[in-house]
Amino acid sequence: MENLLQLAIEAALESGKEIMGIYLDPKQDFGIEKKADNSPLTLADKAAHNCIVRYLKQTNIPILSEEGAHLPFEERKTWDRLWVVDPLDGTKEFIKKNGEFTVNIALVEGGSPILGVIYVPAQGVLYSGIVGKGAWKGVGEERESLPLSKEKDGFVVVASRSHLSPETEEYINQLRQKHDKVQLISSGSSLKICLVAEGSADVYPRFAPTMEWDTAAGDAIARAAGRMVVDASSHQPLTYNKPDLHNPWFIVL
Repeated sequence: MENLLQLAIEAALESGKEIMGIYLDPKQDFGIEKKADNSPLTLADKAAHNCIVRYLKQTNIPILSEEGAHLPFEERKTWDRLWVVDPLDGTKEFIKKNGEFTVNIALVEGGSPILGVIYVPAQGVLYSGIVGKGAWKGVGEERESLPLSKEKDGFVVVASRSHLSPETEEYINQLRQKHDKVQLISSGSSLKICLVAEGSADVYPRFAPTMEWDTAAGDAIARAAGRMVVDASSHQPLTYNKPDLHNPWFIVL
């Protein structure tokens, strides 16, 4: 597992270089396209995908990437292990140039995420975790164990910068009735899960559509840090490599 984690970290860091090369190029228009679901796709998404696949294919473990081929469940159901990848999570944040985008790489086994890496290229910050062994922020000797010791001003809720639904707002209003002081932080991409994993936030409710590659890496890191990512209705852990790759509404606690 340590070797697989190191490989995923190397893939994330190298793809981050590809992303930042495009992000910082003043002549670059990002080559923005619209996918079938009307979400944006850029040259950076494609470059990061190709880079990550070059690394992960060494493991002979199947890869499910947002920007790759999505094989039918009849074939995927035979995969006991698979990589679940979002090469550039937060493409809208990338286009806005606010720095809140990530590279997400997870290893899923038996429907559960067991290893995760999230890299924030614009900030040079890397999160990683192996369920049952620990979660970390940083690389090598600079690595700190999660959760970190954090002092917060009241009960902290982190929510999506680009997808704050009415249902999420209602959940936050309910929290305001339970806690003397509720502080709301807005953030993009899988950074929101990382903020709960590291102890900067207490909860992240997501009552809006997401896909498995949006959450798998963060879910692994959260679990490795002793947090929970649960279905908002059943309060059961999320599962992966399902027939339908959409996630239910969820809460990170």
